[in-house]
Amino acid sequence: MSDHPGYTCTCCDRHHDELPLNFSTPAPDVWDHAVESDPDSLLTADQCVIRGEHFFVKGLIEIPVIGSEDVFSWGVWVSLSKANFARTAELWETEGRETEPPYFGWLTTELPIYSPSTINLKTMAHTRPVGERPFIELEPTDHPLAAEQREGISHDRVREIVAAVLHPG
Repeated sequence: MSDHPGYTCTCCDRHHDELPLNFSTPAPDVWDHAVESDPDSLLTADQCVIRGEHFFVKGLIEIPVIGSEDVFSWGVWVSLSKANFARTAELWETEGRETEPPYFGWLTTELPIYSPSTINLKTMAHTRPVGERPFIELEPTDHPLAAEQREGISHDRVREIVAAVLHPG
């Protein structure tokens, strides 16, 4: 939790008691509600399978907030290979699962405040202890999201992100 008491939004000019430090998406961008009744498809809060062919796990891209102990996070989806998804599912409730090596994946969440697109950025999903979502490490490129993950962001940047997410357009 942030130690900063609220903020005034530059879009709506209203004071809010807390500065949100995380945003999340309910499904990978490729999820189609038309497959909900497909017996080979599944969408939970943490895992997704589409037609038994495409496999996803939800994790967190964490970005340090410069000058504080705060961490801003994006709850995002990454694709995994069938084998890595099966291994993730097998260990889902297993103590010590965080000793697993990271799994390669493609980011399948569009974060529209970034340009170019965040779709298909290369990632590594690092398993954490039971009850915690994986840490999603972006490939260290010059993409603005990858740079923010490496270098951190200011509280002013957090406020910009919050305004853009809560007041799109």
